[in-house]
Amino acid sequence: MELRQLRCFVAVAEELHFGRAAEKLMLGQPAVSQQVRRLERELKVELFDRSPRYVRLTSAGERFLPAARNVLAAEDAARALAADLAVPAVLRLGTVTALGERLDLILDTYRRRAPGVRVELQSAPVRERLARLTDGRLDAAFVRGAIAGSSAELRFLPVWQDELVIALPARHALAEQPEIDLADLAALPLRLTERGNHPALVDLVMDACARAGVQPVLAPAHSSLQDTLASIGSGTPMWTVVYAANARMVNAHRIAFRPCRTPLALPTSIAVRRSAPLPGLLLEACRQTAPTWNDQGS
Repeated sequence: MELRQLRCFVAVAEELHFGRAAEKLMLGQPAVSQQVRRLERELKVELFDRSPRYVRLTSAGERFLPAARNVLAAEDAARALAADLAVPAVLRLGTVTALGERLDLILDTYRRRAPGVRVELQSAPVRERLARLTDGRLDAAFVRGAIAGSSAELRFLPVWQDELVIALPARHALAEQPEIDLADLAALPLRLTERGNHPALVDLVMDACARAGVQPVLAPAHSSLQDTLASIGSGTPMWTVVYAANARMVNAHRIAFRPCRTPLALPTSIAVRRSAPLPGLLLEACRQTAPTWNDQGS
């Protein structure tokens, strides 16, 4: 009896359809059918009642299903333990911009739990980050937002929501409000990065504006966030969005950072190769509670 046979059996039992089970396992349907047949021959029982119209568990299949699930759960537990035991000497971690104090918290927590591990940070655009991860040059990487067309060789493990705040001139009347409604920004030009640089961020902001009934006037994009903030700080009426973690580190009295009344946030995940053990210690460090914008009293 092999684990792959049990995985195929459980998938078919849950889907009651060989084709859907094959899609779930990312295998061909003949391969799934073959593994189930081999398991049935080894057990010397029929696990499924098959017909051209349906697939059903036999009484033997119903009795065997809990045992098969227990074996697979034990495998998952063993893999998780192995991941914690097999801590690498070097952790090559792809980073994203504007993690602020959160990255320090993660690294401090990780180093306390894995003191013998040297963490090597690598910064690169998201596509390059994922390419390095896929071919083994990175062990894990932070990723914000959904990545269209991501490799099937990778899995994305959610760790937190990255809050975004609105940046506008400190002397603007809206800066006096504790929260800002996107509809109130309709008359101000919006300055965002080019969509190709960060499609998830641009799509999030534009979709939120559309839901608020706002068609923002887009100002030409600057080459960097620093240049955008400098323009806003000069008093020119305009606005943009900034990660809250980044805003907390900006000491600019000419700029006001305010939360949006309808919260804006991008999901952040840790991407890893499916073939690699789960980085349990890193995930635990990432999922530690970090301060939110409102916790700062800003």
